[in-house]
Order: sequence, then structure tokens, then C-alpha cells
Amino acid sequence: MKILANDGIDPVGKQMLEEAGFTVDTNNIPQDELPARLNEYDAITVRSATKVRKALIDACPNIKLIGRGGVGVDNIDVDYAKEKGVAVYNTPASSSLSVAELVFAHLYGGVRFLYDSNRKVPVEGATNFNGLKKAYAKGVELRGKTLGILGFGRIGREVAKIAIGVGMEVVAYDVFPFNPELEIVLGGGTKVNVSVKTATFDEVLKQSDFITLHTPFVDKALIGGAELELLKKGVGLINCSRGGLIDEAALIAALDSGKVSFAALDVFDNEPTPRQEILSHPKISLTPHIGAATNEAQERIGVELASLIIDHFKK
Repeated sequence: MKILANDGIDPVGKQMLEEAGFTVDTNNIPQDELPARLNEYDAITVRSATKVRKALIDACPNIKLIGRGGVGVDNIDVDYAKEKGVAVYNTPASSSLSVAELVFAHLYGGVRFLYDSNRKVPVEGATNFNGLKKAYAKGVELRGKTLGILGFGRIGREVAKIAIGVGMEVVAYDVFPFNPELEIVLGGGTKVNVSVKTATFDEVLKQSDFITLHTPFVDKALIGGAELELLKKGVGLINCSRGGLIDEAALIAALDSGKVSFAALDVFDNEPTPRQEILSHPKISLTPHIGAATNEAQERIGVELASLIIDHFKK
């Protein structure tokens, strides 16, 4: 049985599959060549780069399984695949902590202007050191501030745990009912249970000093001009979830007016070619869709995906 890991797979996951008797090909096949070549395989695993849409599913009836290394399955026509008898699996738990930590990397960078100072100090530091020192002298602490979490699934919950550890207040919203209680593991393995405050979507917008998004893909922006008007002046926005959740044009206007103090984006409308006004804006902290890009997360993803594939074909 042959598996195409078109966007790669961690070596531990690959080894697990091979020891279970599978042949694993990690050579990437370009998207436009997949319809002609994917029938050489019995299964395909992808990350976010490769798209498995209806036309590709129709062109490749030999495919029995599609695996997505990561949380979202926006790049797969899941319902159609299942209608055609193709199994679809993803790994929602494996990358949650890594994404949550990136959220806080952006948060700490935002409140202390690291995203901008790292651009300017190498250029202006030798001639304008004191000027830059003055420009970045109004940082704020996260402790005691309110973090609004839109989407309280696995990643949102991990973000909340870090926020509570930092000393932040957490207010959360999700379209689905959720348990507001969290189990937090302290040093030495001690476990404590804490609850976050729940609120409506609008209440989160109005109450939060910082807002982070962790929802599935939606057809239109979750935060556009009208929603930005509800925010506190000087709020910070973080999107390490899906491109398109924030209206980028409206965001730029809000940053320019001072309504939003800074934004942090790991995902963009036009990946892999984000618009230049986003890339060059002095109040936006940028990373290139690397939420799950840690060694630990990639190993967990590879192991979970391999286990799912092995179990599926054993059945």
C-alpha cells in the first residue's frame, strides 16, 4: 500500500508507517500534476499547501484515505470525499500548544514593539538610538489585562491556560456550547481547575484589551469594519487561525486611526502572496503561517497521523 506524503511527514511518523508495511513517498508532486499522478497511490497526506478538491477526488478513484496534518481541513472537500467513500482524518490535538505559544510570542512582541524595533534598530540604531528608545518607551504589561478568545476549541483552551498563568483575565466565546473549566498543570505536576468567563461575541469585542481568533474558516470576515468599531481603543488583534477572518483593508484603516494599536498575523488573505500593504505596515507583527512549525508539534502530528492511517487500514 502506497502513501503520498505530499507536504511531508515527520520521520517518526514515516518510520511508523513503514514498519506497519506501507510505502511512503515524501517527494512533492505539484498541484497541477496530481490529477495525473495521484492514482499511483492508495492514500495522500497533506498540510495546508496541497488542495484536495472535488475535481482531484473524481480524477483519482484509487485514493482511499486523505490525511491532514493539522487542525483545519479547509483545503479538503471533506463531505464530498466521504460521499465517495474516501476516509478523511486530521490531527486536531497535536499542534495546539505550539499555536498557543506563537500567540503569546506575538502578544509579548506587540506590547513591547519588538516587531517594529527589530526592523528599525539595525537601520537607525547607530544614529538615532535615543530617539528609538523614546519611541518604544510606552510598553504595557500583559498581567491584569483582558484577553478575548474567539473560538474556544483545543487551541483556544491552550491559549487560555497560558493567559491565566501570565495573570491575564480571560473572556471566551464560541458558536458551540463549551466547558469553561480548564485543568492547569503547575510545577511539580500539581493540577488546579480554573474557569474562564464566558460572553457573547459582541461582549468579547467590547471588553477585551487583546483579542485572539481561533475559529474555523468562514465565508466572510469575522471581524470587519462594524466589528472593529466595537473594540476598545488601542486593542491588539492576533490571528494565528485562518486567513480571511479579519478584513485586511478594514484592519489597516483601524491601525492607521489608532483604534487598533497593533495586529499580529500568521495567516493572510492571499497566501502565499500576502498584499504588500499588510507586509510593510509598521504596526503589524508578521510570521509566515508557522503556528504548528515546532519540532515537537511536527513529531506529534506525524505520530498521530500515522496511527490514524494504520488503524484505518487495519479495520
